[in-house]
Amino acid sequence: MQIAVVGGGAIGGTIAALLDRAGHSVELTARGEHLAVIRQSGIRLTGGWGAHVAHVQANEVLTTSAELAFVCTKAQDARPAILANAELLGGRPVVIVQNGLEALRTAREALPEADWIGGLALYAASYLAAGEISVTTTGVTYLGSGDGEPSPATRSATATLATVMPAEAIANFTGAQWSKLIVNQVNAMPAITGLSVQQTIEHPELRRIITRSMQEAVRTGFAVGTRFGRVQGLSQVLLRAFALAPAGLAERLPLRMRARMGSTPNPGSTLQSIRRGQPTEIDYLNGAVVAEAASAGREAPVNAALVDLVHEVERTGHFLTPAAVARAVP
Repeated sequence: MQIAVVGGGAIGGTIAALLDRAGHSVELTARGEHLAVIRQSGIRLTGGWGAHVAHVQANEVLTTSAELAFVCTKAQDARPAILANAELLGGRPVVIVQNGLEALRTAREALPEADWIGGLALYAASYLAAGEISVTTTGVTYLGSGDGEPSPATRSATATLATVMPAEAIANFTGAQWSKLIVNQVNAMPAITGLSVQQTIEHPELRRIITRSMQEAVRTGFAVGTRFGRVQGLSQVLLRAFALAPAGLAERLPLRMRARMGSTPNPGSTLQSIRRGQPTEIDYLNGAVVAEAASAGREAPVNAALVDLVHEVERTGHFLTPAAVARAVP
């Protein structure tokens, strides 16, 4: 099958490499040194799903018509990437794999002619260097069509992806996006401190703040009428109990997440952006909680503080100590 992948970072690069290993013809978009290295020596994939060097077609924009496409850019880059490749994405099934709550809405507004499918990657991958990607934690990729049952195109795309990695077509994709947003609450603290996700959860004071941000996010979701989807062991019932739990008991959830990650340091996607000197998608993660809270006439002070701290690190280039983070979070 001819498959296009727009966005060759950690997530997109993993998908492209695994599809290439399975024998599909893959065209990938990338930029700068990453593009140059892929053209010269391919994508070097290592980690949880094995090692493979994928020699894929690589360009700044798509040049070949595909039967199935994936858009795997950061949330803030999605619209311009879709518009830049609109001619070859229109009229085709396209899976947009992104964090946050806006992916499907942004994609459908940018290019109504495409058959859009939402994707949530629950595996963790790190961009080690130009052309080098490592899967640090394996996991399922969930595909869905919005609030209802998965469409025929969603089921077909899932079947293709499931030949190379765990993939599942789900109903209530909107609720699953909210559950993934809770998982992504662990992303801010590494970007603020420069520590791995595991290290921030192991630190008692940082873990308390992460737990409070997660509880605040769950309460916000319930306030706007969210029916949380089943993602990575999370569910409506579990998250309702978590939102009401005292701090010490609630900390078991991030600790469980940390245990699942294993021993390979997971920097999180937000810290990876910081390290590469690129804008983060924090406004689509913790910032989404702040925006949704405001829409319900509420406040989300912990998430708002974490957004501000990530932007401070983006601006100054200096990480904060755990003590400084504790002083800054209300």
